[in-house]
Amino acid sequence: MSWTIEVDGGACIGSGMCASLMPEVFELDGATARAVAGNVGPDETVLDAADSCPAMAITVRDGAEVVGPRP
Repeated sequence: MSWTIEVDGGACIGSGMCASLMPEVFELDGATARAVAGNVGPDETVLDAADSCPAMAITVRDGAEVVGPRP
């Protein structure tokens, strides 16, 4: 089982929170972040990164189901 990570480059404000939490999954690319790994195994820290994004620019999916950010 793997999760798909998407970063909305139009919404991202480049705060770097995600890259600080998981540098192996996210990196800053200029003024925005991008997912270095498009697919990852289920990981609570990935959800924490999506939850902590001030622009809500990170979406984590398990197949068609959105699992992050959490409500």
